[in-house]
Amino acid sequence: MTHTWQKSSYSTQGANCLTIAAAPNGKLQLRESDNPDTILTLTATQLRTLIRMLKGEIR
Repeated sequence: MTHTWQKSSYSTQGANCLTIAAAPNGKLQLRESDNPDTILTLTATQLRTLIRMLKGEIR
C-alpha cells in the first residue's frame, strides 16, 4: 500500500525531516527521512501525548 507522506512544516530541506501519513486503519504513521523504513504507528491520542511529552508538558 502506498501512503501519502507529508513533511513537517518545521523540517527544512535536506536530512532529518519528519513525515506523517494516515494509515487505512485510522492510525497515524511517522517516519524520519534518514531512516524511512522505520515507521512509528500510533493513534491520534498517542501522537498528542507524545508531542506534549516532547514539549515538557507531561512528565
